[in-house]
Order: sequence, then structure tokens, then C-alpha cells
Amino acid sequence: MTPIASPSLSRHQRQPRGSRLRSGPLGDQPFPGLLPKNLSREELVDALQAAVVDRKGPLVTLNKPQGLPVTGKSGELTLLSVLPELSQSLGLGEQELQVVRASGKESSGLVLLSSCPQTASRLQKFFIHSQRAQRPTATYCAVTNGIPTASEGKIQAALKLEHIDGVNLTVPVKAPSRKDILEGVKKTLSHFRVVATSSGCALVQLQPLTVFSSQLQVHMVLQLCPVLGDHTYSARVGTVLGQRFLLPAESTKPQRQVLDEALLRRLHLTPSQAAQLPLHLHLHRLLLPGTRARDTPIELLAPLPPYFSRTLQCLGLCLH
Repeated sequence: MTPIASPSLSRHQRQPRGSRLRSGPLGDQPFPGLLPKNLSREELVDALQAAVVDRKGPLVTLNKPQGLPVTGKSGELTLLSVLPELSQSLGLGEQELQVVRASGKESSGLVLLSSCPQTASRLQKFFIHSQRAQRPTATYCAVTNGIPTASEGKIQAALKLEHIDGVNLTVPVKAPSRKDILEGVKKTLSHFRVVATSSGCALVQLQPLTVFSSQLQVHMVLQLCPVLGDHTYSARVGTVLGQRFLLPAESTKPQRQVLDEALLRRLHLTPSQAAQLPLHLHLHRLLLPGTRARDTPIELLAPLPPYFSRTLQCLGLCLH
């Protein structure tokens, strides 16, 4: 496995520069740092402008809040829908930003934007080439409900999107045939490393080497360690007499993640609060190419959201 650089995290994670999503003391609110509901376009633009963590030339890097979709249906409030206003608020004039790389809706973390189409194209080619060469460029941090058996390794699975009860869900496929591959089944791969464990939970670093919808969430479910706050796929992990096992993906409907009483106490959450627990999956680190071919890659970092840091503090998880 490719070594994963330990990110500069701490129990008391600092806020992104200029962030307006302040967190109070432990217990002040269960999930500090989430975007308020029913934001106006102007409020969302203000929040995104405050979430800028880096600007270099045409590149703008944001620390995206959890729950904000990058794309969506016409009329929905998404990152893409407010890029014109964000470009104006950042003083870019006619140079409108476009998305180069982004974390998904339910995850938080880095979003890389560019106001130069040529730069965006060059970076997208770099990411594609790195993926084909199996060189990881993205590192996620996750808190899992359960501890992986191995301290590090790789997770391989063939995945497909399936429409179940009106929702598109990612489903594993055992021993896919050539026909399956032609019909949209994709072989996926992720690296993982367990950083710390406590209270039956783990802080895990994940590096996807392929791109597929909900890949990291499903990969951790296959390890019987769903990501904390995964209200879509965690129901696929069943428990009998303390032993975990996988339930059939096609017949297991999404439901709110169920946490045991001991974990709820550690997190200082009621069952109704736990039902609103945000997904603890954060795109923390991204590598970009240097100016010249032999230059050291440029590292972009996004601090953890306050609710994520609060969870680490409650569970006694930290990095040395």
C-alpha cells in the first residue's frame, strides 16, 4: 500500500481561515459546523466565500460543508448553481469558476475550482493519469462504527448502480462477467489505513484509486465497519450475538444508522439526535502536480469540520 502522510489534525481542530461556521464548547450543539437549512443563494455564496482555504493563480480551494450537493436538478441550490455569484464575490469578473475536483454531497472537504479552462483541463488529465497508474491523489478521513480487522490494506469490489424503491443505490457484484462490465459494473479499489481506535470505533484514512458513486461508504460496509453517520448503506451490516455479517444489498432498504447505547453515551447523543448524525467522511488532502514534471506535488489540506473534531474528542480518537 502507498504510505499515507499523516494529516495535521488535532483534537481541537482549527476552523478554516475566515470560516463563519463557528462551533461552541462540547455539548453546546450536537453537530457544530453544519450549514443552516433553507439558506438563500446569497447566504450560500457568503458561506462558500468564507470556506475558501487557498487561492493560487486561477485555482480556488474550498472546504465544502457536509450536505451541500455539487450538482443537482434544475432549480436546486447547489455548488454549481452559485458558481457565477461566487466568482463575482471573489473578484474574478468574467472569469467564471468551474469544478475540477470535489467531494460528494454527503461528504465534506476539499473542492478544487479553476477560473482557467486550460488549467482545469491539465489538472483533470493529471487525475486521470494518476488513477490509471494507481497513484492516489486524494486522502479522506473517516470515523467508522466498528474497527477493521486489518490495520491497513486494500479493498476491491465490483460495484453497480441499481434503482431500488425509487432510489439509485450502489450495490456490490460478486464475480462480474464480461457482460456485467459492459452494462455498467465497475471494478473499484481503495486503500485504507487505521490511524486510531477507541470505544469500538476507528479513525481511518481512505484513498480511492477509482471513482464510483458512494465507493468509500460501500467499501467500509464490506469491511463490516460502516462510516459513522451513513444512513444509506449501514443497514447492510447485521449483528447477531455480537457478530457482524453482511445482509443482501438488493433487499436491504436504507434506514437511519442504529448505534448502541454505549456509543450514544460516548457521543453525548440521544437516539433522535443520532438519527441526524452527519456522515463522518471528509476529503482532507489532495495532491496536485508541480509546475514542472519533476517538481514535488503540491499538497492541499482542508481542516476537519467542527462536528467531526467533536466526535474525535468524545471518542478519545486522535493522531500522534
